[in-house]
Amino acid sequence: MATGSPFRADVVRGKAALVTGGGSGICFEIAAQLARHGASVAIMGRRQEVLDKAVAALRSEGLRAVGFQGDVRKQEDAARVLASTVEHFGKLDILVNGAAGNFLASPEDLTPKGFRTVLDIDTVGTYTMCYEALKYLKKGGPGKGPSTGGLIINISATLHYTASWYQIHVSAAKAGVDSITRTLALEWGTDYEIRVNGIAPGPIGGTPGLRKLAPDEMAKGKREMMPLFKLGETQDIAMAALYLASDAGKYVNGTTLVVDGGLWLSHPRHIPKEEVKELSKVIEKKVRFSGVGVPSSKL
Repeated sequence: MATGSPFRADVVRGKAALVTGGGSGICFEIAAQLARHGASVAIMGRRQEVLDKAVAALRSEGLRAVGFQGDVRKQEDAARVLASTVEHFGKLDILVNGAAGNFLASPEDLTPKGFRTVLDIDTVGTYTMCYEALKYLKKGGPGKGPSTGGLIINISATLHYTASWYQIHVSAAKAGVDSITRTLALEWGTDYEIRVNGIAPGPIGGTPGLRKLAPDEMAKGKREMMPLFKLGETQDIAMAALYLASDAGKYVNGTTLVVDGGLWLSHPRHIPKEEVKELSKVIEKKVRFSGVGVPSSKL
């Protein structure tokens, strides 16, 4: 089932997971890889036809999967879907909060309502799912031992590490998600043996998010700015989730794992590499002839 994976096919065998936003894109791949590596998986989304298609795709591989329609902004939906997941699988071990909203907008064109909508989905929705999941994930919960808690993985972003054009709403929302991750890791790790971590994806090829935020018309010449000169794949994010969900990540708590090929660290190369050597020689000569500075061997 886990063809091409660096992990054993049974690395999360026996675990039950719920993935919000799992009907498409990155979160569908996370759900698929959890299932291919032994977990039972529920996916949550707003559109029934998307859920049905995703569940059918997983079941066609012989995987144990179910879909529940719901909106993470509605507390009653969160409670219902979590209860249904536990009723179906008998427990909940892993919650992946991946439901998100995004679009390109300049601040002067972004209404407070539009700003609030993204925060409601990404930030408040993440907290709402965590809040309603506590009774199932904490040690001693359904199917849990007295010292065995579950795992929460919050899907974040790197936009707020510096600043990003036309993404003020998502930058604010994901900064809030990262804060939720750290705070719950501290408090719920201490009190309930629940690990809480995040994953911050970079640009991932073939996803609805990339098509919406970086269409081909905007992407010309941008790839040369990326340290690895390529887009990521949905499997890259799913493998990070598997690491956190497996025993390999059992001592990782309160961390948001950046999986972006180093993109957030990058900025345009203003001077070509070939020119750097020549420029360095010119500067060295100027320093030498001026009679000040350091010996050339120290430059």
